[in-house]
Amino acid sequence: MRNHQPNPPKRNGILRFAMLALALALPSACKQMGHPEVVLEDWQAIGGSNAEQFYSSLDQVNAGNVDGLGLAWFADFDTRRGQEANVVMTSGVLYTSTAWSKVYAYDARSGKELWKFDPEVPGSTAYIACCDVVNRGVAVSGGRVFVGSLDGRLIALDAKSGDKLWDVLTVDTAKPYTITGAPRVAGDLVVIGNGGADYGVRGYVTAYDAKTGEQVWRFYTVPGDPAKGPDGAASDPKLAAMLASWSGKWFEYGGGGTVWDAIVYDEEFGQLLIGTGNGSPWNRRIRSDGKGDNLYLSSIVALDARTGAYKWHFQETPGEAWDFTATQPIILADLRLDGEVRKVAMQAPKNGFFYVVDRKDGSFISANNFAAVNWATGVDPKTGRPIESPEARYEKTGKSFSLRPAFLGAHSWHPMAFSPKTGLVYIPTQEIPFSYGDQENFTFQPGEFNVGAMTAEGGVDAESSRLTGAMVAWDPVKQEEAWRIDQAYPGNGGILATGGNLIFQGGPDGTFNAYDARDGDKLWSADAQSGVVAAAATYVLDGEQYVAVAAGLGGSNALFAGVLPRPDRLPNGRLLVFKLGAKAKLPEAPLLDLPPNPPDQIADATTVAAGAQFFGYCVTCHGAASKVTAIMPDLRRSASLSDAAAWKAIVYDGALEANGMVGFKDKLKPDQVEAIRLYIGEEARALEAQ
Repeated sequence: MRNHQPNPPKRNGILRFAMLALALALPSACKQMGHPEVVLEDWQAIGGSNAEQFYSSLDQVNAGNVDGLGLAWFADFDTRRGQEANVVMTSGVLYTSTAWSKVYAYDARSGKELWKFDPEVPGSTAYIACCDVVNRGVAVSGGRVFVGSLDGRLIALDAKSGDKLWDVLTVDTAKPYTITGAPRVAGDLVVIGNGGADYGVRGYVTAYDAKTGEQVWRFYTVPGDPAKGPDGAASDPKLAAMLASWSGKWFEYGGGGTVWDAIVYDEEFGQLLIGTGNGSPWNRRIRSDGKGDNLYLSSIVALDARTGAYKWHFQETPGEAWDFTATQPIILADLRLDGEVRKVAMQAPKNGFFYVVDRKDGSFISANNFAAVNWATGVDPKTGRPIESPEARYEKTGKSFSLRPAFLGAHSWHPMAFSPKTGLVYIPTQEIPFSYGDQENFTFQPGEFNVGAMTAEGGVDAESSRLTGAMVAWDPVKQEEAWRIDQAYPGNGGILATGGNLIFQGGPDGTFNAYDARDGDKLWSADAQSGVVAAAATYVLDGEQYVAVAAGLGGSNALFAGVLPRPDRLPNGRLLVFKLGAKAKLPEAPLLDLPPNPPDQIADATTVAAGAQFFGYCVTCHGAASKVTAIMPDLRRSASLSDAAAWKAIVYDGALEANGMVGFKDKLKPDQVEAIRLYIGEEARALEAQ
């Protein structure tokens, strides 16, 4: 086993929650796989194919010549907000979604923009989007492009013109639902989930007729108010089983279980595998009187693709209390286990254990921790249930506990990849410890973060300087690490594996890199000028292999301070497309040379302290003390900071709501808004003095 350690620089942990906080190519010679080789030159879906392996057998670009890879073309988007989409390429056209749920179509050879669609998401929606206004991709099928919009719509576009064909609202707009995940096509249906569990919603997934947009079925992942009876949904036959696993008045808080990312169409079994999210609130004492497994939180659930009927489930974190979602990508594969080829689903969820389950019936096969874990000592080899560490149940002990992994997960949404050629799964991992505590005086606030696990002692603990990441090459048969590349930062990008014995991955440091899939040796790197957290795609046109990736720091990573080497030159998000021998160059990014702009007024200590407290409404987007160096404005440098009237117009009245900056007149008083300004003013004065 090789261990690559680049001596990452130390950095302060500036992270508080909220934020207060495949080409499906299967070589017949591969010992792990039972399929004949299939070569797809397009990248037709998220992850390359319905199996979502993020693997292509293409090998024109390989470990022997990748150093000749150059930029073929690039296309700039219209925002610095985060870019997380895995692009889709079919019939010579490359489709991608961007921040604010916009969709672009490009000539995949030249980069010529063919069309652009803007769903005109209201800027105010940004406030209820926990982790930036991102979108993780589109689905393309039958001459249509499908995208979910941040404000909860599912939209079908004409693939040739970009004209809207239909538009259906999939959520109750009175509740804080959002959509950031990609739709999936299953036969003649298109399927979409949603997010919002941290804000207090009830999770579900819905299928629509791909031609008309008519709803065909809906499956709720957690029960509703028992007094209201069945929902008239595909989940009704499982309602009694769900109810038996819950207690208290969870329905008043939403319950959670949102399907905000993983939806995989398993065509062989005619089923959809969905990954469900965390409880709402996190604290099971509040949510469910501290009782029950709370089905189907933190689970892989299999549904009949045609009807939405329940088939099986596997719950990874029973009685979830830590934001341990199972919404992370699910990979379908055939593995040779004990001499038998089994059709499996593989997932590395937030809780730190890598799971292999039989996708025929959901039976547990194996699990082992792929990252540092202290909330459990292991997984029962017979049942698949975690063997919990009693002290991790903060809601029972009444004591705070520093958890590994914590709510950002040992692995988040960033796609992992499986190479049938090497038999390894490549996982972008991270270590971000966090202290949980039982919030005894919890009060539910609709539309706000409601987790019930935040105390005065909570937060990123004294060991937060260990905020790190790694690419882990994992053997899913042996359930052990083959090798790893330690990385300086958490939140490193999604991964693409290829038949050329290559792994492509970007990171928040502004690079896009290629590694040897066999041992992790770094073979090539390109300056992306911005963080790269999306996974790349690869395709062939006119006999040439291209590698395409979206660049633009997004999601929770946008809140990390000090990530980029040149944050003063952060460009808009863009699409980067590479091929061998290409020589295109990126222009110099514009200089963002904004000096600190403190007001003339010197605030007293009491006002500054009050402003620091009220800044809690701002910290999710603007970072602790506004020390953000990624996509959000550094308020210490804001032109409005020295102008009390302009500041009030923005922060209180919402003058910039169209840009995603909502007004806070329903949450703050004018004097409190002014206290925030003076607090940031003192932070700006300190920066100026450096």
